[in-house]
Amino acid sequence: MTTLADAIFRPRAVALIGATADQAKNNARAQRVLKKSGYGGRILPINPKAAEIMGDAAYPDIRAAPGPIDHAFIMVPAAAVPDAIAGCVEAGVKVATLYSAGFAELGPEGRAAQDRIVAIAREGGMRLIGPNCLGLVNVTDGVPITNNAAVEAEDLRPGWLSVVSQSGSMMGALLSRAMSRGFTFAKLASLGNECDIGAGEMAEIMVEDEATRCVLMFLETLRDAPRLADAARRAHALGKPVIVYKLGRSDVGRAIAVSHTGAMVGADELAATFFRENGILRVETLEGLVELPRLVLGRIPPRGNRVAVLTGTGGGAAMVVDGVGLRGDVVVGPTPAMRERLAAQGIHISDSPLIDLPMGGGQGQYTTVLKELVASDHCDAVVAVLGSTARLRPGQVNENVLDVYDGSKPIAVFAAPQADEALRLLDAAGVAGFRTPETCADALHAFLNWRAPKPEETVPRAAWQDAAERLYAVGAPRLDEAQACAVFEALGIEGSGSRIVTTPEDAKGDYIGPVAIKLLSPDILHKTDAGLVRLDVESDAAIAATVAELLSIAHDQFPEARVKGVLVAPMHSGLAEVILGYRRDPEVGPVVMLGMGGVLAELKRSYCVRLAPVSEATALEMIAALPELQLIQGFRNLPRGDVAALARAIRAISLLACLDGAAVQEAEINPLIIRAEGKGVVAVDGLIALG
Repeated sequence: MTTLADAIFRPRAVALIGATADQAKNNARAQRVLKKSGYGGRILPINPKAAEIMGDAAYPDIRAAPGPIDHAFIMVPAAAVPDAIAGCVEAGVKVATLYSAGFAELGPEGRAAQDRIVAIAREGGMRLIGPNCLGLVNVTDGVPITNNAAVEAEDLRPGWLSVVSQSGSMMGALLSRAMSRGFTFAKLASLGNECDIGAGEMAEIMVEDEATRCVLMFLETLRDAPRLADAARRAHALGKPVIVYKLGRSDVGRAIAVSHTGAMVGADELAATFFRENGILRVETLEGLVELPRLVLGRIPPRGNRVAVLTGTGGGAAMVVDGVGLRGDVVVGPTPAMRERLAAQGIHISDSPLIDLPMGGGQGQYTTVLKELVASDHCDAVVAVLGSTARLRPGQVNENVLDVYDGSKPIAVFAAPQADEALRLLDAAGVAGFRTPETCADALHAFLNWRAPKPEETVPRAAWQDAAERLYAVGAPRLDEAQACAVFEALGIEGSGSRIVTTPEDAKGDYIGPVAIKLLSPDILHKTDAGLVRLDVESDAAIAATVAELLSIAHDQFPEARVKGVLVAPMHSGLAEVILGYRRDPEVGPVVMLGMGGVLAELKRSYCVRLAPVSEATALEMIAALPELQLIQGFRNLPRGDVAALARAIRAISLLACLDGAAVQEAEINPLIIRAEGKGVVAVDGLIALG
């Protein structure tokens, strides 16, 4: 039986729908590159006006072509695509790749047309790649199914890198840049609009490919994050790094969020969280995507983010050090014991983080110091910077670097001059070489911050069943504060003890101390901004007057809002206030956020994000990531807060990710007050919006 991977990358026959004998047209390239590659299967040009194209028998329609046909490459105008898809279904084609454009990339009408062709394919059990893509290449077996000019221009040699790109042109860019360094490929695929097969599913296929040892991804967005997460976790288990370059680092579209969480946490930060927690390395430069693989191949994530830097040319190394430092990684100097050992051999170095050997460190000094750094456990990686000798006498990299390299610790070599031959020697020996200091720093940062995939959290149904039932009972797209806090209490987060008051006459109560009074409405989310919160109100008369005032303001200023009364609650105090949020992001899925809270939540953007649900151990890591919360963890003998209770609350709100059918879009507690150690935390205000 032909598998999907076989139909995509190893088809027995390829139909070229829209093939042409006119060599000046792009549509002719697909057949040319197939023939140039020595493809051993059948090539079936489909063109109603030709009986033969480039020596291959042509057919007027795919329905007339002899089967079996595993793969069709469609190159006809958008209006003709539905019939081409229907013909492929009738002919029993397993997968079709659509070079044709004019679909979802053009807007709503194009989206509707794309949905129609997907429906035709799915009804017939056929899979689609694209549309609006340049195709794919199986370099291992010599099967290029593409119109990409870069594929035709390059002399492709089989290798161990595979590429998944949402951009066809960038697939060509990666190919040409890597080939200029002598790097070679196993598989490459551009996906275009991803109407069916997405980046995650294609990554799954490539991870299982025997020839592939590392997967590079050029992403514009995340359309199938769960499958990409599965692929990345499988890749980690197989020792195959997944490295990503992603566009879309801006926060366009966050203004529509209803919670502070949605407004505060940008799309790029969520993507970074997704990559990190699924064991995916991320680079910021295109060159870094090409040059990082050698640094991580065959390795596991490091214990820390410490790097030692050795150079014989100060300026080039300083640029790397600047790049590493700006990214938040740690450049460490030699240990005292290391300096003593080197001094005994006549090599005197300072304790500076940058080890700069005068005049390039002649008479074996460079190699001696590098051996010490590789053997030391005070750093997780080493940068070796080479000067002009790397260009003049490239073979010297054997003495300076390769004689030392034993594979025990990653070495990143930056050749300050243009030294292509030296870089080729390094690559042949399995050592990562870099052409620019920016790329070297970028790759190092990706490696030093690489982590194993976060263990998947298993949550018993009993932990969230009560909360789910409360949500189902509401039956509205947005909960009011009382309803939201009731759900949080069902998850185990203590509420403020508020009661609902609908008239000033009902405001009397046995209150001990001052109270907080807030309007209750699911339609007015940020009540402080709207002037609908009063704090420290005392006496029955003042409480009644405040209730009347807030109801009047709501009636006058928010006539369309559903007003359910006001909430009257005891005032609460503690050692710190945080904002605790949950969001189901359209790209990465459920996330939980911890930040500094209260009215300053959006002014002081200090927060930490993780994929939901989280364990209490992960929640403690989130707490440790906020510098401000050190103040409640024994800093300079200040009173300790109930960090354990805060961790339980973080885990609790993250369990909203487990609620099947409720589709919680956003949820937030702001503020969550942290009391003294052993006294717990209390949710003072909250909201929940359903999708």
